[in-house]
Amino acid sequence: MDLEAFANVGEFVSGVAVVVSLAYLALQIRQNTNSVRTENYARALDRIAAMQAQLSQDSDLSRLFAKGVADVSNLTPVERIRLTWALYEAFGAFDFMFFAARSRARPDEVWARWSATVGWWLSFPGVRAWWRNRPAPFSASFTAFVDDLLRREPGDRAAAVRWQAFVASGEGRSQADASG
Repeated sequence: MDLEAFANVGEFVSGVAVVVSLAYLALQIRQNTNSVRTENYARALDRIAAMQAQLSQDSDLSRLFAKGVADVSNLTPVERIRLTWALYEAFGAFDFMFFAARSRARPDEVWARWSATVGWWLSFPGVRAWWRNRPAPFSASFTAFVDDLLRREPGDRAAAVRWQAFVASGEGRSQADASG
């Protein structure tokens, strides 16, 4: 084998090494991207979980929230402000999840769940009143999404009615639940 043949073999091996390195780099970038997406989703869930924990531990805030989502006219101005901050926290997380879904950073199935959750919250008169009167905006595309939900009669009204009956009296359970 002469020197030119060795050079050709060397170029070939070098080319293969570059292709393998690029494939490995692409795999690492993909894994990192998935990791970042998962972390961002976890942060959004943490925001909602923190709000839910606060509502479950602070009985005054929980009562205020329950009263306010049903009808904000029953709240004092200070109570409306507290409700506003709680709803901003939830809808801020929804806005983030909406953006992530739009940028394909979140599977459609995951956004479908949260989209239905937004619709469910919008089925409450107090939440609709708050949305129409909120003092600061959300992203333009999320605002358009929520406004469209409101035009189309958001959420599952039957689910909201079942929930309200459950909260009020424990009724609304299925026959299977009642007999078990």
